[in-house]
Amino acid sequence: MTDSTRMFSSAAVESQGGADPSKPCIMLIFGASGDLTKRLLVPALYNLACDGLLSDNFAVLGSAITQVDTDEFRASMSKDIKEFHTRNQFDDAVWGKLVNRFHYQAASFDSVEDFKVLRQKVEVLDKEMGADGNILIYFATAPSFFGLICENLSKAGFKEGKGWRRIVCEKPFGTDTESARVLNAAVTKHWDESQIFRVDHYLGKETVQNLLAFRFSNGMFEPLWNKNFIDNIQFNVCEEVDVGSRGGYYDKSGVLRDMMQNHMFQMLAYLCMEPPASFEPDAVRNEKSKLLSSVRVYKPEDVACNFVRGQYGSAFNDEGAMIKPGYREAQDVDPKSTTETFAAGKLHIDNWRWEGVPIYLRSGKALWKRGTEIVVEFKKAPEAIFKGTAVKKLAPNRLVFHIQPYQGIELLFQAKVPGPTMSLQKVDMHFSYGDAFKASRYTGYEVMIYACTNNDATLFSRGDLVMEAWKIAQPILDYWKKTPAPDFPNYARGTWGPKAANELIARDGRRWFEVVTPDVLERLPLFRGADALLLKAIIMSLNSKAVEAGEVIIYKGDMANEMYLICSGEVEVLDGAGDVIKTLKDGDYFGEIGLLISSPRTATIRAKSLTDLYVLEKTDFSRILREYPQFADSMLKVAKDRYDLTILLDQLIG
Repeated sequence: MTDSTRMFSSAAVESQGGADPSKPCIMLIFGASGDLTKRLLVPALYNLACDGLLSDNFAVLGSAITQVDTDEFRASMSKDIKEFHTRNQFDDAVWGKLVNRFHYQAASFDSVEDFKVLRQKVEVLDKEMGADGNILIYFATAPSFFGLICENLSKAGFKEGKGWRRIVCEKPFGTDTESARVLNAAVTKHWDESQIFRVDHYLGKETVQNLLAFRFSNGMFEPLWNKNFIDNIQFNVCEEVDVGSRGGYYDKSGVLRDMMQNHMFQMLAYLCMEPPASFEPDAVRNEKSKLLSSVRVYKPEDVACNFVRGQYGSAFNDEGAMIKPGYREAQDVDPKSTTETFAAGKLHIDNWRWEGVPIYLRSGKALWKRGTEIVVEFKKAPEAIFKGTAVKKLAPNRLVFHIQPYQGIELLFQAKVPGPTMSLQKVDMHFSYGDAFKASRYTGYEVMIYACTNNDATLFSRGDLVMEAWKIAQPILDYWKKTPAPDFPNYARGTWGPKAANELIARDGRRWFEVVTPDVLERLPLFRGADALLLKAIIMSLNSKAVEAGEVIIYKGDMANEMYLICSGEVEVLDGAGDVIKTLKDGDYFGEIGLLISSPRTATIRAKSLTDLYVLEKTDFSRILREYPQFADSMLKVAKDRYDLTILLDQLIG
């Protein structure tokens, strides 16, 4: 088994017949008392041990300025692992064996003498464990310490002796182009580029790695992977959480630095790069670098047309009291901050394969759900052949990569509805990792640690990759720094984001494809506790629509063709005189009565705020009523409770 093959099999070892353990080494962790170590690194080591992928000739030496001894360090890690492990059941025997290989030595980053003590400790552990002189050095610290640690490692003699030396650097690797250049120079001054592994934990996710496997192991898709067949690609990274207690860090970062410049650009490179000659690390990384170098670098005037930003505001109850703070009210955030918590943009890849295909990116905090998806939208088939049939329009085929929290791949297409006439219905083919593979949930760091010990740098960024990514992001940062921010806050918590993001893509005659999942749909009272098949049918039939405050959604007297469900926002129900008689909010729905009794609209509905809506068209509504008695029963109850209408089931399903 090659190292590259091993990379793809590590997280699904139970389904692939096993893999070799990691290579022997002593793992020296700087910043061992921090959150990264206890939340991610140690749980990752535990997962590797549980799956038989951690060498018996392995030990950890933790180091930080915190003055504790080895026993205290082990006790602390034993407490934390119970909270942060990701497996269904905790294995005390595996943990007991692993934690006995944990050691600790306090050290100051600016003390060469302390580093010499660390070296002596590593040499002792190496002899005890039979680690062949191999040392994996992990920087779980702020990047500002990377250069200093590298220098003192060299001065303390860590470069000497048998075995290999590899250094793992955490993101963010710089805060702009110049800081990234300086950081690269500081790290490579004492260590060779081949020894540096710049980690992006997103690339450790199985679903991200599967982008390569999917593209290059399935001959049915690669011929379509170009401008001739693909209309656009959308990258969506939605976070339901706000900044919480990370305001001090986030206010100096923002979503462009925190999410787009690294995670999203890396996924873009995997999805769109040319086929590498092999899965050798440099072959893959060469193609990633070529792809990023082909992304158009914007001039200031281009940024304004192709990128927008947003910042979330506070949430209030009906009495006007704040129930959740806005970004500017968060801990350690400047009350006048112009840091973006949301960004959306359009990129262009100027090469033969992707010329003219827009690449849309969108990410933000305090949004309507948690979810990371990549949507590949294909060009529509010609509609002329369906002239004279019941088919009025064709929907584009979409290939959806679910990265997290759902992990899978979905192909959306159209099929004929059973019956004597030509009528189409949207359907899907869905692959779920949880259904296909018996594998425990990983943090993403397992694959990274395992790959480092095997000298497999495929999933890590080289210095040139880092600089290419900053080259794309820098003009956007510069423009935003020089240009007054929009009227922040400009989007409400729990929404799809600011209206400027919808306007950005609407200018191209397109819309964001909102990936609705069953847990999101069940938030609506109408579908709470609904059958899984019904939820699936509803999801496949929904369209999304964002309307601005003051915009009329339906007019009284119009014929009913859609039912609306409110994802977020408020709408007003108006009588014939234009007076507000009712306000509907998140989770409510309207327009169903016209579909139930095939009558004109009985009221005008107007958006009170920026409102995100799910739209269910009449043909889909009627079909779901017929096929799912549970939904029909709900609608009968709605008719009786809301409008005192008694409708027979036979009459309803027609």
